[in-house]
Amino acid sequence: MRKPLLTHEIGSLAKPNWRVKAITGRPLSDEDLKEARRWGEFLGVETDELFGILSKRKNFTREEKDRIIHYSSLMAVRLLEKAGLDVVYDGEQHRVEMYEYPIKRIEGFQFYGHVRSFDNKYYRKAALVGPMKLKRPYHVEEFRRINSFAQKPVKIPLTGAYTLVDWSFDEYYMKDIEIGTRRGLEKRREARRQFIMDMAREVIYPNLKALYDEGARILQIDEPAATTKPAEVPDFVRGTVESVGDLKDRVFFAMHICFSDYSVLFPHIEGLQGIIHEMHFEYANRDSRELGRTEKERIGYEILKELAKYDFIVGLGVIDVHTDFIEPPELVRDRILYALDIVKEPERLYVAPDCGLRTRTWDVAFQKLHNMVEGRNMALKEIGL
Repeated sequence: MRKPLLTHEIGSLAKPNWRVKAITGRPLSDEDLKEARRWGEFLGVETDELFGILSKRKNFTREEKDRIIHYSSLMAVRLLEKAGLDVVYDGEQHRVEMYEYPIKRIEGFQFYGHVRSFDNKYYRKAALVGPMKLKRPYHVEEFRRINSFAQKPVKIPLTGAYTLVDWSFDEYYMKDIEIGTRRGLEKRREARRQFIMDMAREVIYPNLKALYDEGARILQIDEPAATTKPAEVPDFVRGTVESVGDLKDRVFFAMHICFSDYSVLFPHIEGLQGIIHEMHFEYANRDSRELGRTEKERIGYEILKELAKYDFIVGLGVIDVHTDFIEPPELVRDRILYALDIVKEPERLYVAPDCGLRTRTWDVAFQKLHNMVEGRNMALKEIGL
């Protein structure tokens, strides 16, 4: 998958109100129905069946809910395609979010309660209380559906082993380990590593293998927790290697790590060369909004200079997902061209938002992505491609 300045999104889009209300049992309003019709017309999606279902307003059957999810998935894919992206996904329309959804499908976990994530969203946190076992691969049906109607190559993101472990309590591997002693501390570290390795081997690899067997060839591993405990970065790397296993030469793997101190990854991520093909970080959130291609205007790119020394394709975050500011194409162009001066090869630079766009409305997300593609096209023209 080598294309100069290839564009893709990172993972999430907001879920339409009509989809959220229908699935959670809240009655739909006239405005919800208007929004469904508006987006269907804008994206060229025939919505008569959807509108007939939504017109019930409430008390949807399981089959009707499945069709509602189908249409939210279809519209999300069409949104990305209409924006002009080279690789598409449906923005997690089939999922609750990136933690609770997979954990519910793994035996051995018990949920305790809700905690708040960084963007004022909430998820239920769980503890591993018994042996871990994957109930069944949990993204295959999602890929099958998206792939059936997508007009561009499809990428499926999956939450990585380290993040699932780090965001969980451990009441199984560490249950009999004493505390307050050097030996106890060593045992706790061993237990932590075992938790990560088992998650990689027993859960993540089987999911990736099932997606590969279904025909998926572009997979993204999301690891937002990768840098939160610097001493465990080597364990994160080993967990990733185990997760990919023998698929490393058969699938294009991207990795997304968002909003963190990336410097702690080096030099450990050398161990991911040849396993992870694209390493995507956020840059726009650290950058200025001024036009220009010098270090005066382009700030927050120090880590790019380090990353460029490795063999990875550089995933460049050029869209700030935490604001409704619509980046003009000229700003996207300058961010790309500045990065290209460092990376040198257009085939080693891919373009995407900093992170998922789930906290933005579809109107804002579409305009941001449309301008991102326009800025990429301007950069291609300037370099003669």
